[in-house]
Amino acid sequence: MSPTIRIRHATLADLPALVALERRAFTTDHLSPRQYRHHLTNPRALVLAAVDTSGLLGKAVVLFRKGSSVARLYSIAVDDAARGRGIAKALLRAVERGARTRGCTRMRLEVAQKNIGAIALYEKLGYRRFGACARFYEDGADAWRYEKILRVEKSTKSSP
Repeated sequence: MSPTIRIRHATLADLPALVALERRAFTTDHLSPRQYRHHLTNPRALVLAAVDTSGLLGKAVVLFRKGSSVARLYSIAVDDAARGRGIAKALLRAVERGARTRGCTRMRLEVAQKNIGAIALYEKLGYRRFGACARFYEDGADAWRYEKILRVEKSTKSSP
C-alpha cells in the first residue's frame, strides 16, 4: 500500500463519500445514508476509511454485539480506481486490530459465492469457510460464511 494512503476512523463528514462508494461498489444491498449515520455514531460499530489526497478509496464496517467475542465484518469495499494497491488487505488488518482491541477473538463475514477475488483475499489472510447462506443477498445470490480466529497482538500501538 502506498505511504500516502492512510486508514482512519470514518466520520460524519465522510458520509457523502461513503454513500457514493457504496453505490459504485455494489449493485444491491446498499447501506443507506441513515444506516451509515447510525454506524458512524454507534459504539458497537467501527467504520474505517482508506483515504489519500484524492479522497475516499475504500471503507470497512464492523459490527460488535454486546457480550460477544465475535466481530462481524458487515461491509468492505474499495473503489475500482484504487484496486490493486493493497487497500482491502490494509482495511482487513485494521478492522481485525480494532476487533482485538474490543476483546473479540473471532471475525466472521459473508461473501458472495461468485466473488472469487474477495474469497481469495480472505483465504490468503487466514479466513476459513464454515458455512453457506442460500439467497443471502437482495438479488438472490448465495453467500459463503467465513471466520478467522484473531490472534492477540503483542504490540502496544493504538489501533484505528
